[in-house]
Amino acid sequence: MRDDVRTVRWAGDGLRLLDQTVLPGRVEHVVVRDVEALVDAIRRLVVRGAPALGVTGAFGVAVAMLQAEREGWDAAARDAAIARVREARPTAVNLAAGVDRCVPLVPKGLYAVLAEAQAVLDEDVRGNRAIGAFGADWITGRTPDRPLRILTHCNAGALATAGWGTALGVVRELHDRGRVEKVYADETRPLLQGSRLTAWELVRAGIPCLVQADGAAPGAILRGLVDVAVIGADRIAANGDTANKVGSVGVALACAAAGVPFVVAAPWSTVDLALASGDGIPIEERDTGEVLGWGGVRTAPDGAGAFNPAFDVTPARLVTALVTETGVLEVANGETPGGRAARP
Repeated sequence: MRDDVRTVRWAGDGLRLLDQTVLPGRVEHVVVRDVEALVDAIRRLVVRGAPALGVTGAFGVAVAMLQAEREGWDAAARDAAIARVREARPTAVNLAAGVDRCVPLVPKGLYAVLAEAQAVLDEDVRGNRAIGAFGADWITGRTPDRPLRILTHCNAGALATAGWGTALGVVRELHDRGRVEKVYADETRPLLQGSRLTAWELVRAGIPCLVQADGAAPGAILRGLVDVAVIGADRIAANGDTANKVGSVGVALACAAAGVPFVVAAPWSTVDLALASGDGIPIEERDTGEVLGWGGVRTAPDGAGAFNPAFDVTPARLVTALVTETGVLEVANGETPGGRAARP
């Protein structure tokens, strides 16, 4: 990803974030220097995507340390602020993992924490490249020998990571190999990350894409218009159940009915082996106004309520393969994350 649109980076005295709420119309950055602003940025989806949240959480420890020094907090207040960052979004395990990786280094000082946070960022970029290669190898070995029609849901590209992308990283690798005909990008309700962000990334990369309504995805799959679906993940349980943006499970069901591979691409840090199944994954519910109106104008009648889960959970039996930076697990064939190590 070009430097001007890098999602997360340290800016010397704060965390510089690409503001994804104003894309694709504008490319703007915000620099957060206090915990309140960082938590707000995470909750408003200024920064989003499980891997990017992991990097943000790691650097968030440094943000809390600097604010504590600036405002004269004691250790208890500093630690409470770090906990606020950790808990800003409950479904994506990477956010907590990024924080937890840096917290033990707090006694060693700011530079030790910043070095570890930068390592989290660098590892994410390297891991995404590996996910792209493993995923492309697996897909090309199991799909027709021609340019492929690929479906993806939400945004699992460079914008959701520190660079390159997970599910979209697989697509980009396939494109580099001349194996992409077109990409169906689900618009992804309620905040349109697919049409605003994924399509933006695909157009910039020169990859042909068609934005479609979420409700059109199962029909496109059942009509034979899709060769493979590739999505990201926010948390994966030990049995292979996968939480991703709401609407993912409908794609998985259609793929199962049509005999189309349903591939989940995510870093190993997204796997939560402490959770036996997806039943234990907390599902964030967002503000009802996101579905009761649009652009600040209410579109639903007064008196109507809303159910607005941000994620759903796809059962492992519907996941054909899980691609991580360590290799591929064929989940539907019994290779669950908690049971076997990934194999290239």
